[in-house]
Amino acid sequence: MNNSTVLLLFPITVAVIMLGLGLTLTVADFRRVVKYPRAMVVCLVCQMVVLPAICLGLVVAFGLRPELAIGMMLLAASPGGSTASLYSHLFKGDVALNISLTAVNSVLAMFTLPLIVNLSVAGFIGADSSIGLQVDKVLQVFMMVLIPIAVGMVVRAKFSAFAIRMERPVKILSVVVLIMMIASVIAGLGSEVFAILGEIIVVVVLFNLIGMAIGYFGPRLLKVGPRESTASAFEIGLHNGPLAIGIAMSPSLLNNTVMAMPPVTYGFVMFFTALVFGLVVARRTSAPNTEREVTTSGT
Repeated sequence: MNNSTVLLLFPITVAVIMLGLGLTLTVADFRRVVKYPRAMVVCLVCQMVVLPAICLGLVVAFGLRPELAIGMMLLAASPGGSTASLYSHLFKGDVALNISLTAVNSVLAMFTLPLIVNLSVAGFIGADSSIGLQVDKVLQVFMMVLIPIAVGMVVRAKFSAFAIRMERPVKILSVVVLIMMIASVIAGLGSEVFAILGEIIVVVVLFNLIGMAIGYFGPRLLKVGPRESTASAFEIGLHNGPLAIGIAMSPSLLNNTVMAMPPVTYGFVMFFTALVFGLVVARRTSAPNTEREVTTSGT
């Protein structure tokens, strides 16, 4: 399969990934929001407002070229993914909160993501540029992401046993798709990939670490419990890289290989940084003075 064929399949691959996410969600995941009002509000504010602002500060401070700056903003606007729930489970976070946050973030991102990308394109390249997400492309993003999630949720509700059986195959397919995406980006950039990596690696690592730190310490400062704060840290710090890559590379959307490099780099980095962060948080939450702490996130 040549590189151009892979590019043409990007909208489909993003839809497959979102379908897999939908298979893991139920209406109860959205209803559960009322159980964690404080944690939910703090996390959503950090995810939708604070993190994009911090990302903008980083790309300006490091003077990234416009395409890479837009790629970083696209990453910042992307919701959390299933990886957040995995790390939350490993490090004793509240996985139910992760699932609820992923569900809500995935829906909200369909409105905030095109807005942030459009503003980024206008700010870094120019309002007259054809790269941005115009109205028709915003609708494409909406259809490419929200509809597959909705279909997955319907399948889960009507045929739960089938949906549960399909979770693993769809996850495997998603990994294969992600590898194809990364290979396509690297092939499209050729030897330039190493120069770009040198430009963005520090920004990507800082963005990832700051995101997890805000996700954990922000709720803690507002008296949210350690388990919910751990869940928040991974939800805010671990973004849906495949979604960002797909939007950046899709010929019908941004169609820009350079813009895909920040989420590609992030996809590698976050597995290691999240592991280290999780170990640090686990030691902190298991300390004697925190074992007796009363969780107040639901009040």
